[in-house]
Amino acid sequence: MSDNQTDSARWAAVDEYLAQHFIPPDDALEAALDASDRAGLPAINVAPNQGKLLMLLAQIHGSKSILEIGTLGGYSTIWLARALPPGGHLITLEADPTHAAVARANIARAGLAEVVDLRVGRALDTLPVIQREGHAPFDLIFIDADKPSNPDYFRWALKLSRVGTVIIIDNVVRKGLVIDDASDDPRVHGVRRLNEMIAAEPRVTATAIQTVGSKGYDGFAIALVTQDAG
Repeated sequence: MSDNQTDSARWAAVDEYLAQHFIPPDDALEAALDASDRAGLPAINVAPNQGKLLMLLAQIHGSKSILEIGTLGGYSTIWLARALPPGGHLITLEADPTHAAVARANIARAGLAEVVDLRVGRALDTLPVIQREGHAPFDLIFIDADKPSNPDYFRWALKLSRVGTVIIIDNVVRKGLVIDDASDDPRVHGVRRLNEMIAAEPRVTATAIQTVGSKGYDGFAIALVTQDAG
């Protein structure tokens, strides 16, 4: 076994150890993963400890309105929706109708259909509709969709924010490939442009963290909106 394989196995084992201590068995979440796997969805959902981190961040922030860009099978959606107080709401956007159907069933099984509004279609088409409908500003925005569009998603996140909004973006390290300015991978380009945008944006203060675990080597960025537009 190579050193990289050894590292990956250790990271996954540590994630399992941490989950055993901090994440009790949960029928709705486990059913969501099982249903997604049976439907052939890619296994790119957040890890359980990452999902709980999202929930805790939303709770710590006191988020009453959440926007999620990228639903997949609804696993992270369930974690985020559980953080909402009474009267809170979450809008989640999914481009793939098959993924959306699986997510809708998973969200309903978790008892969250009344607080989650799942919109099907390209996010860049749906986001202007959400703005026109007057749902903004959101308290927390989680971006975990196609990486080449990350810069566009971040621009929209700013439009739909207020001072105090937290914006979280997943997969900003790409197994370390983010440092390769010669990469021909459009996902890497999207992440690099995103990071450059965040760093240059005067309306936010932000950081990014490298992570390892059952999902391999990656990371996330978190930005706090500190100034209004204009």
